[in-house]
Amino acid sequence: MRDLTVIAAYAAVGAAAAGLLGAFVLRLLRHRSVALSLAVVAAVTVAAMLAGTLSVAWAMFLSEHDLGVVTTVCAIAGVVSLAVTLLLGRQVVAGSRALTLATRAFGDGDPFAAPAGAPTAELAELGRELAATSAKLAASAERERALEASRRELVAWISHDLRTPLAGLRAMTEALEDGIAVDPARYHQQIRAEVDRLSGMVGDLFELSRIQAGVLALSPARMSVYDLVGDAIAGANPLAAEHRVRLVGDGVEPIPVEVDGREMTRVLANLLTNAIHRTPADGTVAVSARRDTSSDSVVLSVTDGCGGIPADDLPRVFDTGWRGTGARTPPAGAGLGLAIVRGIVEAHHGRAAVRNVPGGCRFEVVLPAAPN
Repeated sequence: MRDLTVIAAYAAVGAAAAGLLGAFVLRLLRHRSVALSLAVVAAVTVAAMLAGTLSVAWAMFLSEHDLGVVTTVCAIAGVVSLAVTLLLGRQVVAGSRALTLATRAFGDGDPFAAPAGAPTAELAELGRELAATSAKLAASAERERALEASRRELVAWISHDLRTPLAGLRAMTEALEDGIAVDPARYHQQIRAEVDRLSGMVGDLFELSRIQAGVLALSPARMSVYDLVGDAIAGANPLAAEHRVRLVGDGVEPIPVEVDGREMTRVLANLLTNAIHRTPADGTVAVSARRDTSSDSVVLSVTDGCGGIPADDLPRVFDTGWRGTGARTPPAGAGLGLAIVRGIVEAHHGRAAVRNVPGGCRFEVVLPAAPN
């Protein structure tokens, strides 16, 4: 037992000396090729084995013949190990260079294509992660381009919408200043109406900017959908009476939800105003609310009699600045109402959708149901 302990100690000292030397060399070569580092590791392995073997052989006073045999075996093992290591290192370096070239092309704007036949699992995993990142960046760039196009469109429409009322306001104020207004009271009333409309447009822009900046602060509280829809219908009744449109809210279930009452009232008000403006006189706008048990959600819907939305326009209905064509061209506004609807609903972890129905279209707001 004592002899084995001595042999182990001699072997450990010899191997440790070779290992320390190898660690020092690896530190000096830490910025060099992977193949060179692998060769050093193989050389250290063989050197550690040889140092330990020679230390034990010297301690055991082996004959020169036996010592030569051991040294020859270790040397041959070392040569084979170095050859295999260099071959593996070349494969790793080739795979690394291919990945570097693909990444460089990706940095220049080309889509990332992971090299085939990665020599190691780590390089293959890195290639897959870079490919996934490339796909995410491409999708993000596409969304940014769409958003930028929408913003340019919105600026053009806002500029047009502001120019006309501002010109009218200027003409009316000049007429009042010059004393040529036949009916000053009517001018004052019209100026007030134009200012209110401009104030509404500015409010919509401010709300949309908060939504897009992600700073829309919500104060959710538990409430009944029945009360929420009832308040929205009561607020829209005067506009409906003005346009001779009937508001129907018979299909509303008293389902509890956790929402910001103020923001969700704005959602319903925008949808109802949108539906009333686009429904012909003597038409009907129906509001309903039901629970979807399959997804444990609440579905609020507003159905109008607009005649339907062209199929090409359906995907763009909730885009910023969308106004529609044909029967859905709005009489006023900047095309922000439905974009605000989508932003507020998504802030509540819900979704907004639209689809055509016989005689009109149906806007649906899907919200998570409140826990029991």
